[in-house]
Amino acid sequence: MKLVDSDVMIDILREYTPALEWLKTLNSEYIGIQGLVAMELLQGCRNSVEQHQLEKVLRSYTLYWPDRADCGRAFNDYSKYHLSHNISILDALIAETAVGLGVKLATFNQKHYRVVSNLQMIQPYERK
Repeated sequence: MKLVDSDVMIDILREYTPALEWLKTLNSEYIGIQGLVAMELLQGCRNSVEQHQLEKVLRSYTLYWPDRADCGRAFNDYSKYHLSHNISILDALIAETAVGLGVKLATFNQKHYRVVSNLQMIQPYERK
């Protein structure tokens, strides 16, 4: 399984060809979305029609939420790096959820996550 960050999900939702081609190489059961990423996507909806369409898409994925240990590690990351590396609360929680699950995070925001130890990241496709 791979956990998908919001930037990759946005490309998928916008039907960006490289993102869709990457998705085709995987089985949807191997793609997970961190619950806070799903909430970020909902936040971007401009109206109820967009929200309904997004909710329909999200139902085809499993949502993963941080557990207590993930939150503890995220707190430590945030405390240690928010001033020096500008890591956000959400990024710390997303990263540590992937670490806790032992899966790779598919993202283009490698700069945001580079300070999180034990996080494995992949850049899933080439952006043009």
